[in-house]
Amino acid sequence: MPDTIQQVIDTLVTPEVQEMVQQSANAEASSNTGLTIAILGLLIFAAHLFTEIFSRKRIPDVLLLMIIGLLIGPLFGWVKPSDLGSVASVFTTITLVIILFESGTQLNFNTLLNSIRGTMKLTLINFFVTMVVVALLGLIAKVNFLTSLMLGAILGGTSSAVVIPMVKQLKISEKGGTILILESAFSDVLCIVFAWAFMQAIQSGSMNVGRVIGEIISSFILATVIGIIASILWSYVLNRVRHVKNSILTTPAFVFIVYGLNEWLGFSGAIAALAFGIGMANIDSIYGSSSIVKKLFKEHPTKLNETEQQLFSEVVFLLKTFFFIYIGISIKIDQWLPILIGLLITMVLFVLRIPIVKLSVNREKESILLEDKMFMSGIVPKGLAAAVLATIPMQHGIAGGEMIQNIVFAVILFSIIFTSILVPVMEKNNAISRLYRRCFDGKKDPSITEMLEQE
Repeated sequence: MPDTIQQVIDTLVTPEVQEMVQQSANAEASSNTGLTIAILGLLIFAAHLFTEIFSRKRIPDVLLLMIIGLLIGPLFGWVKPSDLGSVASVFTTITLVIILFESGTQLNFNTLLNSIRGTMKLTLINFFVTMVVVALLGLIAKVNFLTSLMLGAILGGTSSAVVIPMVKQLKISEKGGTILILESAFSDVLCIVFAWAFMQAIQSGSMNVGRVIGEIISSFILATVIGIIASILWSYVLNRVRHVKNSILTTPAFVFIVYGLNEWLGFSGAIAALAFGIGMANIDSIYGSSSIVKKLFKEHPTKLNETEQQLFSEVVFLLKTFFFIYIGISIKIDQWLPILIGLLITMVLFVLRIPIVKLSVNREKESILLEDKMFMSGIVPKGLAAAVLATIPMQHGIAGGEMIQNIVFAVILFSIIFTSILVPVMEKNNAISRLYRRCFDGKKDPSITEMLEQE
């Protein structure tokens, strides 16, 4: 009987029919590919439009890109994070590395030296206060204490991918912007080291405090040293590389090498990428002030030219566009409890940020403008580091891992929404901006407008 059925099928499905089916399948695949490429083009045009909207209407492009991700992802189900496979993790890492490097090329040593004190105070106070407060909220919800501390460590930082593009489009002083940029980079290291330490403590039942402190110090200092040394070496190679055809992307390629080398050694690749960019931006100062460099290299080092900097800026724009769409796709909205917990945590963190900034930035010593303090209080987005760390507990079989992931994704969503709403509101004279001014004793602090009037 089966042979008879097979004979009938063979009779009906002739080679001509098979060819027609194959041609139809190929045509459908080609049509889908063409549609996908067209959509990618539309997204890039939309991103440029959103940037223009941000500059005119102060509606952040980050929020609009995330809304697109939410629409095509969890709401309509057209795209799922699993559809992207392992490419997604590689893409998010590349985005982080390029954004940190490009932002480093915009910083000079004088601004860094003036900002480092305020940066370290803000980073450390914000991280540890966040970690402790989230842990206390976890205890109230009857969650294991170490698990709550791990959740607090994951949420203790801010997102470079959100902070850096936003700072560049705001009326914020160079010093204030530098503090926010450096905080977003430094806090990633704290998040990664402490979150891993708590995960290991949960699995083993003990925690080595000395080892954690040692890893933090090595991640900061050694990664910075490697990044600066790499920038010096590359500045002497760059002029020769430019004579090679199609070599304009060799600098980002070298940044990837620096990042990967540091991660392989157990240091912070993110800090190394930032330090590499800072070194390239200040190579003249390094050469002029270092007798060792002058002895090793007789000729003057090469800086990045305007064309290269413009290219890196365009690459950052493209990566940022698809990164935030991906974040929107990754948000899970099918479970209400994690969403409500994430909303509560986000609200608490934004309220706490006000006294944290007041405690971290001393008015007399730091000379931080009033508007800068307001922006520092309103720009508290979570992003890439939190999203990556949130997936690890479930992968390691830690109890409540799925709940942690869903809560963190919810906090990422709400923190970016809150930041996107607060920032343009702060630029106007309304009840919220006046409230923030009163929180920072606005009558005693200089504002950008007052300083311009005095000049």
